[in-house]
Amino acid sequence: MPIIIGVSGNRGSFSEEAATYYCHKENISEYQIEYLIGMDNVLNALTAGKIEIGIFPIENSNGGIVYESVYAMSRYIFTIEQLFEIDIKMNLLGKPGVKTADIKKIVSHQQALRQCRMYLKRVWPELELEEYVDTASAAKDLSEGKLDSTCAVIAPLVCAELYGLDVLEASIQDLKFNFTTFIAARQPK
Repeated sequence: MPIIIGVSGNRGSFSEEAATYYCHKENISEYQIEYLIGMDNVLNALTAGKIEIGIFPIENSNGGIVYESVYAMSRYIFTIEQLFEIDIKMNLLGKPGVKTADIKKIVSHQQALRQCRMYLKRVWPELELEEYVDTASAAKDLSEGKLDSTCAVIAPLVCAELYGLDVLEASIQDLKFNFTTFIAARQPK
């Protein structure tokens, strides 16, 4: 039986990348990822026994504390199995054929917007910014037409391939070394 791991993002998210990294590091070869989108959903599924491990971010070296995680953690009892970091590269993605001059809004998770705030002020000072539930969900929803085609999203590079989006600009995070600490959580023993 594979180990069931719940992640706080959609397919292509940094949480999925963190789960894959964790499994490789821990020599877990048989696992199944559940895309639960949101820290509350991960910890709720962990508490209910629907997943064995929950993976979610807690802090970024540039963006700071992931408040959504802290608030969710205050509502659940769990054991921290491990804290670990992964390197985060933010990318500006858009619908195929849409030019940068056509972009009217940039959409992403609050943390992604925080990790790119100087870039956004420098390159896109007049644009509206919109917070979204997850970086990968923003990319998926843009590809499916749930977001206007004049939106760009900040998301992992893998989302461009997964969701058929163009890379408008790669590695737009403010700091070259941009790490996020993730928690691998289990039910209390």
